[in-house]
Amino acid sequence: MTTNTTPPADGAGGPDDTGVLRYAAFTTEPGGGNPAGVVPDAAGLDDAAMLAVAARLGYSETAFLTRDPADAERAYTVRYFSPRAEVPFCGHATVAAAVALAERGGAEGADGPGDYVFATRAGTVPVTVTADGATLRATLTSVEPHVEDIAVGDLDEALAALGWGADELDPELPPRVAYAGARHLVLAAATRARLADLAYDFERLLALMRRLDLITVQLVWRAADTVFHVRDPFPVGGVVEDPATGAAAAAFGAYAREQGLVPAASVLTLHQGEDMGRPGVLTVTLRDGDPRVRVSGAAVRLPE
Repeated sequence: MTTNTTPPADGAGGPDDTGVLRYAAFTTEPGGGNPAGVVPDAAGLDDAAMLAVAARLGYSETAFLTRDPADAERAYTVRYFSPRAEVPFCGHATVAAAVALAERGGAEGADGPGDYVFATRAGTVPVTVTADGATLRATLTSVEPHVEDIAVGDLDEALAALGWGADELDPELPPRVAYAGARHLVLAAATRARLADLAYDFERLLALMRRLDLITVQLVWRAADTVFHVRDPFPVGGVVEDPATGAAAAAFGAYAREQGLVPAASVLTLHQGEDMGRPGVLTVTLRDGDPRVRVSGAAVRLPE
């Protein structure tokens, strides 16, 4: 089981990692947000090689990019691997990858800030990178989302694995499975203290998530009308907890709109990673008339 979610002290060494860039997403500080590996040119790497790189890095995900020479200049095929398995879509690695391309463009004269198109296994994800002084910020637009109910027995099993009681849930935010490129179980804590106390049965939750095809469990606490604190257990990826989860943020935006928790056009602020000592901020934008969800955040290069 891999639990590392911080940059390895040795720089994730090894000659096979030569092409890997390391970024923290949803933060402007290297010690915050969620670290991700980015391989800007993954041409020639097969599945086993990509999984091996992701496992050596130990980050919750690494993004592997391949430019399609027959497509537009800023179009890439992107695949995402956790230390344990491939996932269909990853938000924080998307933000990290787009910022990495933009920074590389500034140094090499290609790419740079602007619009990108990422072809992922979940579908096409447009990403826009903008510069605010020295800070680069990426905004991804999700695939079309949907929200579904969860069976009572499955909910009971999730709560048992987490060690939560049904009376510790917020009745105004009902449990649901939300999708915006990957499936996430949304569970809302009634108190900040309940959210802060995360100690769960890794193997039991993993078994349930595999059966329901879930990528993370999105645990939330509502601090204000459009402000939420979130945490994401990620045993499917071999990681106890993800510090900042863009895919789950997109799914949660769809959930919040579908449940009528926020207006159809809204900007939500999600705080994640505080309980891990890696604070990050995710901005979720909902537009009236467009079912897709936009997730924005800064990213910063990690020191080698």
